[in-house]
Amino acid sequence: MSSGSAFDAPGPRDDFRPTAPWPLLRLRADLLKRIRRFFDERGFLEVETPLLSSETVVDRHLDPIEVWLPDDVRQPDSGRRMWLQTSPELAMKRLLAAGGTRLYQVTRSFRGGELGPRHNPEFTIVEWYCTDDSPAEAMERLLELAELALGRGPAECCTYQHAFQQYVGLDPHSATVAELRDAVARHQLAAPDGWSDQDRDSWLNLLLAECVEPRLGTSRPVILHDFPPSQAALARVRTGPPAVAERFELYVDGVELANGYHELRDAAELRQRIQTANQQRLADGKPALPEPARLLAAMEHGLPACCGVALGLDRLLMCAAGVDSIRQVQPFPLDRA
Repeated sequence: MSSGSAFDAPGPRDDFRPTAPWPLLRLRADLLKRIRRFFDERGFLEVETPLLSSETVVDRHLDPIEVWLPDDVRQPDSGRRMWLQTSPELAMKRLLAAGGTRLYQVTRSFRGGELGPRHNPEFTIVEWYCTDDSPAEAMERLLELAELALGRGPAECCTYQHAFQQYVGLDPHSATVAELRDAVARHQLAAPDGWSDQDRDSWLNLLLAECVEPRLGTSRPVILHDFPPSQAALARVRTGPPAVAERFELYVDGVELANGYHELRDAAELRQRIQTANQQRLADGKPALPEPARLLAAMEHGLPACCGVALGLDRLLMCAAGVDSIRQVQPFPLDRA
């Protein structure tokens, strides 16, 4: 399918039209039906959680959209700060701690500062959790869903370490910052100004984005797994050597479609990671975010062993349709909203 849309260039009084053509809107609806059937047939319960919450995921790279909610519209200065959710993760984990076992959700999520061919601040996410799954079983379920949606045939799994050794020429778990800088220069990549003292993860992310990701999933879907512990986010860390975060990502045609974790259950460890993430946010010139008190209370109560996966529906549809812009699969992206 071509990258253009007949609806994408309206006149000045014609911008009520969607950017996605009707065939892709029908494909979107069909894909949603098939995804729900996939989970329903496997005993998952569909749930709904708030889009607007007093708590938000604390992550160095995710910027929630803040909303001021007045107590009284006649007194706009009184009220409370809330956030549009970057994913339904916090609330779904609270449901797991309250007795949930197999849960999924199809919902809208919001992330500030994300706009481009593969990004829109508002997007659709499919997220699910299963207390029965090991990481291997969670990856297998993700691949089953990818095959249902894309029909690309057998997939493969590859460790983060192996991908770096193959496409960058170094071991990401043992390489020093100096060796990472040398690899950036060797691959003729341009690092932003002032990066000489940046942390290892910034250099690893640059090499991942430029040297590794474009080569993943070009012939068949690929799951990249076992990330560096410093990139665990909310995943458990498995002792080594080398120690690795039990985190995995699905790639098709060089595009990340899904992110999964063997979920962290230790509230004290989560508090420490939140503190670290907030220190990094401040160093990046971003505001710190408050601890998610209700999530921490749920974890202290007892979060069951589980794996969780978040899948970007819009990107999945882009791959299924063979288009290169998120505008072609969303009827009203930001500039038409």
